[in-house]
Amino acid sequence: MDFRSRNYWWLWLPVLGLSACTDTPPSEPPAAPAAVSVLTIQPQDITLQDTLPGRVVAVRSAEIRPQVGGIVVRRLFEQGSEVRAGQPLYQLNPAPLKAELAAAQAALAHAEVTYARSQRQAERLRPLLDADGVSQQAYDDAVSERDMAQASLAQARANLQRRRLDLEYATVQAPISGRIGAELVSEGTLVAPTDSAPMARVQQIDQVYVDVLRPASTLLARQPDHKTAPPVTILGADGRPYEGSARVLLQEQQVDPATGDSNVRILVNNPYHVLLPGMFVRASMARASAAPQLLVPQQAVQRSADGQAYVWVIDKTQRAMQRQVNVGDVIAHQYLIHTGLQAGELLVVEGQEHLHAGSVTKPRLWRSATAAAGSSGNTRQ
Repeated sequence: MDFRSRNYWWLWLPVLGLSACTDTPPSEPPAAPAAVSVLTIQPQDITLQDTLPGRVVAVRSAEIRPQVGGIVVRRLFEQGSEVRAGQPLYQLNPAPLKAELAAAQAALAHAEVTYARSQRQAERLRPLLDADGVSQQAYDDAVSERDMAQASLAQARANLQRRRLDLEYATVQAPISGRIGAELVSEGTLVAPTDSAPMARVQQIDQVYVDVLRPASTLLARQPDHKTAPPVTILGADGRPYEGSARVLLQEQQVDPATGDSNVRILVNNPYHVLLPGMFVRASMARASAAPQLLVPQQAVQRSADGQAYVWVIDKTQRAMQRQVNVGDVIAHQYLIHTGLQAGELLVVEGQEHLHAGSVTKPRLWRSATAAAGSSGNTRQ
């Protein structure tokens, strides 16, 4: 018996192979939930910034022009210096004006004598008229001559006053205080009030205006209280804010139909004369949104191959869903969301690389770098 068993051991091989084939392989363990950082979206009151180009304009600017004609005999100011109102700037040749003044004085003296004589004549004829010693016509002629002499006297006095003013105008004075530029006429030049070119220019730039053109579309997003001027900052060529304070002085009450812009004038303190008339700068102007808006961190927004922006959100079953969004301006490293999200949704901020549609997630609260740094500082204290 034992001999036969040993000779037929190979008959058991198919049975053993079949038993091995029927054994089920061990199942793989389920994938672990993807760890992601999430944020609950809530509406926020935001302030949008409009950065607009503007041109610097002097608060006050005056062209120096003569009020009388004459030859320039002397320049009385230092080019590029500060001048005060009423300060002499040019001296014109006064000799012709002095001669005209003397002639006016003589004409006044003649008019005074003529008036006195005609007045005495009229007074002399009055008693004679009452006594029928002269005719009414003779007396009326005497009165008329007296009245004309009186008018000529007034004209002579006015002419004398004018000649005195002309002599004063021979000294050309600064009409306003400010900084004067280069001389535009030199000694020996014949100038006249009708000249097209000025003799010099004076500008006040301790304060300056910045005129900007603001699109009318941005005006609709302002606060209902239009009496509150929006904050404004003047930016230099390097993008840094200018140190001088600035405020909106006026908003034009009309829009240019050709450009759709409205002019805004900004008053800027310029004590160090850094801003010069004619310069182009940029003005950063705040405008409040009409209603609270949704903002999401920039790292939460991704782009598809065709440039479409999308985000990942977590549903109530903690599964990931991809959502297309329409983004707007960037405010403090956050995208303004126009469409695609609703308040209260759970947004994935970090860990998107582990997600696909329907992924089970293990969400944890996302904290910004600023908040984390502040918490770390408080812990060390």
